[in-house]
Order: sequence, then C-alpha cells, then structure tokens
Amino acid sequence: MTTFALSVYVLIWPAIVAAVLFVISRGFFREWAEARRNGERLI
Repeated sequence: MTTFALSVYVLIWPAIVAAVLFVISRGFFREWAEARRNGERLI
C-alpha cells in the first residue's frame, strides 16, 4: 500500500465517524423533541 493511500485511509475514518455520530444524534434529538411535544417520557 502506498503512503498516499494509507494516509487517505487513516484520514477518512474521522469523517466517517463524524457522519455516523451526526445521524445517530439527529435521530435522538428528533425523538426527544417529539416526546417532549407529546408530553411523554423518552424512556
């Protein structure tokens, strides 16, 4: 594996992790806001 390919591989992981965290957080906050509007508990 070339140095460039390895560098790209290592540097892309933070972007993938950030995207997954964003999707999970967005879903959580949508559910939380909906529960709050309906006067329900989240858990």
